[in-house]
Parts: sequence; structure tokens; C-alpha cells
Amino acid sequence: MPRLISTAVLMFIVFLFASGVSQFAHAESRTMDDQFEVGSVEIEHTGGTRNYPYRLHRPTSLVPNANLPLIVFLHGAGERGADNVAQLKHFPKRFVTEPHLTKHSAYVLAVQCPSRETWITAVGKNWDLPTRFEVITPSMKAVIAAIQTVVHEEPIDRTRIYLTGLSMGGFGAWDLAARHPDWFAAVMPICGGGSPVQMAERLVGVPIWAFHGIGDRIVTQRQSIAMIDAIRAAGGTPAYTAIPNVGHASWNVAYGPQGGMTWLFSNKREEPADIPPTKDVEDSEEDS
Repeated sequence: MPRLISTAVLMFIVFLFASGVSQFAHAESRTMDDQFEVGSVEIEHTGGTRNYPYRLHRPTSLVPNANLPLIVFLHGAGERGADNVAQLKHFPKRFVTEPHLTKHSAYVLAVQCPSRETWITAVGKNWDLPTRFEVITPSMKAVIAAIQTVVHEEPIDRTRIYLTGLSMGGFGAWDLAARHPDWFAAVMPICGGGSPVQMAERLVGVPIWAFHGIGDRIVTQRQSIAMIDAIRAAGGTPAYTAIPNVGHASWNVAYGPQGGMTWLFSNKREEPADIPPTKDVEDSEEDS
């Protein structure tokens, strides 16, 4: 009998624990839903059109007639999908929960890339060769369209639009910044890479701070170094931080209290970014 009672008690404890975890996860999801509104953009795709979901954090302390900054975040390959939730895992979630980030009042836009797509056209087994900048992916077109939508529908300060991304999103940040260098006040690519020859001259005048873990074996830091060296050779002054004793997850440092976020928010364009309507953006991308 004592053994039966112990087993029953143990099963009850396990049930309570599982219920608690489930309720916590549900509460966390509900909190993210409260903090990030749901949206989508429709992009022409092979054989028709496709909807790309995004999340938008709208600052709670909106001041009438006041424009606020916009941060465009590009997630990594592990957060691809169609749930419109996974892309909130790293930076977006931290932005609304960590004190060194919550002190900043800004919009945050996070588009989700579908499972079998990428932000960029990668080359090489481990994306270890320069990307094909001449080819724009449907997912990148979706990001561009989402930026356009938000900028025209929300009170965005067009002198303070910021871009950052990690891993696959780091590649995407380099790519998008090179496509529209006149849109962003500052860019912070993390453990990514690009096409140095095709992108460098386009990025000379853009404030950039790149981060990469020295021990990164998934995307080696030579990818970031190649971009930084090419921009500097072209006359630019990008900053680069190689983080010791860190592998691929260099975003933990880059978005942390001692990372680059204070620097990011310190940048401001002299003139507002001239971002045309969505259709004009799509047409210009097709022509480029």
C-alpha cells in the first residue's frame, strides 16, 4: 500500500508540473501576442502569390503627433516556418522584457521566412562563399514590402529606421542594407556575411557595427571580416567586434547590455528615408 500511495503522489506531482509548464508556455505566448500585433504581406511567387506573416511591436507609450524609431529584425534559419511566432524567439522577445532594451520606445518589425526559403541566395555548402546579390528572394521582397507597409501606416521616424539580423538574418541584414542603403540610420549584422565585391561600395556611407563569435563554426567570422575589409577598402568606416570564447550565438552578447543597442539608437539620418509605396518598391526590385 505505501508503494501505491507513493506512486499516486508521484504521478500527481508530475501532472501538476506538466500543467504548470503548459500554463506558463501559454501565458508567455499570450504575452507575446499582446506585445506583437499580427500582420502579413502578399508577394508574387512562382505560380501565383504567397502571404508572408509578420509581427509588429507597437510602443505602449505613443505620444500624439510624435514619430518613433523602427527596428527591422531578420531571424535565423531555425526560426523559419508559418506559425508567426518562432521569429520572436531572440531579439523581439528580449526587446520587450529586458530593462536595457525596454527603456527604448520603438516599433519592432519581424517578418517570418517560410521553411524552405531564405533571406538571401546563398552559395556554398555552409554559405561560405559570397552570396548572389543580383538575385533577390521572395522572402526579402516580403521584408521590403512589410517595411513599406509599416512606414506608411504607423508614425515612424524615417530618420531612425534601424536594421539588424542574426545568422541567416545576419546575411539578410547585409543584403537588405546594400539594396537600400538610404533607408537605414544604422545596421547591426550578427554572425552573417554577404557579397563583398557587390555590396561594399553601396555600404560606404552606412553606419555599421558587425558582431561575430571567434569560435563560430557554423558561420565562420571570415564572412563578417570579408565584408568589413571590403567596405573599409572602399572608404567606409564600419565597426567590427570579434567576440572571444563565443560560438555561433554571438547575438546574446550583441543584444546584451554591453552590446551594440545603445550605439544603434544613437544614430540618426540627416534626411528622412524616402520610401516609396509598396508597388513602387516591388517594381524597382524587379528592375534592379
